[in-house]
Amino acid sequence: MKNLTVIIPFYNEEKFIEESLLRVIESNIADEILLVDDGSTDNSFNIVKDIIDLISFANVIKINKNFGKGNALNFAKKYINTSHVVIHDADLEYNPRDILKMVEISKISPNSLILGSRFKGNLTRKNLYKRTYYANKLMSSLFSFIHNFKISDIATCYKLMPSKFFKNLNVNEKGFSIEVEILAKFLKYNKSILEVPISYQGRSYEEGKKIKSIDGIWYILKTFKYKFLD
Repeated sequence: MKNLTVIIPFYNEEKFIEESLLRVIESNIADEILLVDDGSTDNSFNIVKDIIDLISFANVIKINKNFGKGNALNFAKKYINTSHVVIHDADLEYNPRDILKMVEISKISPNSLILGSRFKGNLTRKNLYKRTYYANKLMSSLFSFIHNFKISDIATCYKLMPSKFFKNLNVNEKGFSIEVEILAKFLKYNKSILEVPISYQGRSYEEGKKIKSIDGIWYILKTFKYKFLD
């Protein structure tokens, strides 16, 4: 791996975006930070702008209307100038220090997708909703069976991959189903996905958690779609 872009899609994250961005900066993992404001209506954009005005390797893109995480990631593709890219959510559920371990694996296997798993290993994890925990386990098992490749955590945010793959990815999903689309299409590109244990601090819906039960249903439907139809 030569260098790394961290993409941070965000939507109405004024409570968390500053600390989340500072964590990425302080972890010293990024050669380039690309933030994508997916139509925020709060003060998120201005908070980000004030920080990155002081940083030469960070940039923010403003989308006028909210469409979802997949749309934000798709919008970011043309701005990537590094050999690899990783996705970091703007909340505080993930710790960018875990990306350091993913980078080390990527150096050994630069053509692989490195996935941060919340189910591997014995790291500190906080799961507030048991239904979400077990639903993810079930969806990951189904995905593994359908695609004939074992993946423990398909809904994880942390995916580090070659920019060549990501920039040429024909993205269809505008919402959270982008997680399934990326994995399914990468397996067709290169059947090499390596998992690294990561920590996790789940937040509540009152704190701004956005993924809903309906997204789990979409995950299942898209698991079949991207195996057999696309």
